[in-house]
Amino acid sequence: MNNRLDNPLAQDFTIKSLLKFAFPTMLTMVFMGLYTIGDTIFVSRFVNTDALSAINIVTPVINLIVGLGTMLATGGSAIIARKMGEKKLKDASQDFTLIVFFGAMLGILIAIIGNLFLDDIIYFLGASEILFPYCKDYLFVLLLFTPASMLQVLFQNLIITAGRPGFGMVLSISAGAINVMLDYIFMVLLDMGIKGSALGTGIGYLIPTIIGIVFFLTGKGSMQFKKPVFRFSVLSESCFNGCSEMISQAAAAVTTFLFNATMLKLLGENGVAAITIVLYAQFLMVSIFLGFTSGVAPIISFHYGAQNWKQEHRIIRYCYVFIVVSSVIILVLSYIFAPFLMGIFSPQGTEVYEIALHGFYLFAVSFLLVGVNI
Repeated sequence: MNNRLDNPLAQDFTIKSLLKFAFPTMLTMVFMGLYTIGDTIFVSRFVNTDALSAINIVTPVINLIVGLGTMLATGGSAIIARKMGEKKLKDASQDFTLIVFFGAMLGILIAIIGNLFLDDIIYFLGASEILFPYCKDYLFVLLLFTPASMLQVLFQNLIITAGRPGFGMVLSISAGAINVMLDYIFMVLLDMGIKGSALGTGIGYLIPTIIGIVFFLTGKGSMQFKKPVFRFSVLSESCFNGCSEMISQAAAAVTTFLFNATMLKLLGENGVAAITIVLYAQFLMVSIFLGFTSGVAPIISFHYGAQNWKQEHRIIRYCYVFIVVSSVIILVLSYIFAPFLMGIFSPQGTEVYEIALHGFYLFAVSFLLVGVNI
């Protein structure tokens, strides 16, 4: 009985309580989608659409960084939640600390290598001479914050595993709001251009990272930092468990690269700007799926570890019902609000707007399947 009171993951979930538990994470992802869109709106409106195109040129690098962080976070979360379900709390905290340390070291390594080969990476990604300076200014600053980027992804997931999704929601929303505020300061007031966007995003990564470290150092959740024990099996299993998320991000990176190459060839920089708008709008529309799956994953892992098979199967059934119903709703909403969404980025009547709107109408069909895929 004490286990049920101490750990919210241990409760007997109904579809109502499952949605209530996942709701903070869903709201977090929606707000992340909104402030990510806010980021690109500032770039499009206060720099130019070439700068917007440059962000999409370097997006495959960002996809891979997020993919590595998500791989460790989701894979590690599954191990930690399983051990919590097995009541191996000390092992769970030790594994948690090891995964966080490994993520930080990996982030530092990526930041160093990325900036050493910065020009080569940008040319490999297909930047034109017009877009190259924007790409370099943006990616250089963003790579410096790679360790924070990795850790904020880890903490966003692991705070949920610790049974505190509401705290994670407040943390992410606050960081996003500060990011948008910094975008305004750096790009509008200080006229720093695309460097200002990267700096605002980087500082936005730092906030949940610092607060996450304090949260787990003070031991306010059901797990906390402990002296790690190096277990190669934990790292390898985390990577194996989370490899599907990594593959999804890698697929997004390859797809974005091919989109960019095709658009540059067919429609030039305006084509890349248009596909950037479509992809960011798409991220907003599917953010509810991303939030829901992140919110319920620790619950599934916990009951797997506790061998509560009846509840495990019932929870998974609830998940599919929610995903299918919300997929239809999101498809309808995307068609209704497409002109408004595209118009936020680029004024109606411009070439970029017309290309983006036509593309989004074609792209929206995927919303019927993307939730189940995630």
